[in-house]
Amino acid sequence: MKAYVLKGFGGVENLVTEEIPVPEPAPGEILIRVKAISINPVDIKTRIGKGRAENLKGRDPIILGWDVSGTIIETGDGVSSFRTGDEVFGMINFPGHGKAYAEYVTAPESHVALKPLEITHEEAAAACLAALTAWQILKERVKLKAGDNVLIHAAAGGVGHYAVQMCRYLGAHVTGTASAKNREFILSLGASAHIDYENEAFETMIHDVDFVLDCIGGSYIDRSMKVLRRGGTIVTIPSG
Repeated sequence: MKAYVLKGFGGVENLVTEEIPVPEPAPGEILIRVKAISINPVDIKTRIGKGRAENLKGRDPIILGWDVSGTIIETGDGVSSFRTGDEVFGMINFPGHGKAYAEYVTAPESHVALKPLEITHEEAAAACLAALTAWQILKERVKLKAGDNVLIHAAAGGVGHYAVQMCRYLGAHVTGTASAKNREFILSLGASAHIDYENEAFETMIHDVDFVLDCIGGSYIDRSMKVLRRGGTIVTIPSG
């Protein structure tokens, strides 16, 4: 099979196409014929020697990529959730060695889900890390509940636009910051209000917020403190 092999941490020129053997699924794993992948910031950081690079040093070959969508062509012993021919998608083997930049990839069956029939493989692959990040924050870290007042920064972005939909699904009242051109987009996703971050100061327009999801970082963390209710929560994802 063909795969993009990383020949050393650095620029994109270090990604080289090579022919390598098709992997075999271990017990509990599936073998996926890859139809689409997505490239996330962690892929780029890892490629240049940051991100998950330390975990991959010494591997041969190093194959990047974690978000994938495709078709199962083989199942390992003990796999019970899927069968050959199923179309699946997921974020696989993160934060380990994903190996998604290839024609075929193996993954534990618990790392994937059935791809909805109404979306493409490209749409499915693009959903994985971004949607999982939003869901983990809202359900595992914050435990959002119906009626909560939520402010989402960069509501039209990768994580933000999933968070808007999930918050609405969970019954929260959502305000999103985004550019003016994205106003109708985030409102169509379920936001109740839009703030144009380029021309409006959100801290003067909203107050008593239960939860702020900050997808920007920097000064937005301190500015968001001004709109929180006492005991409210901020989760920031770009800032260490």
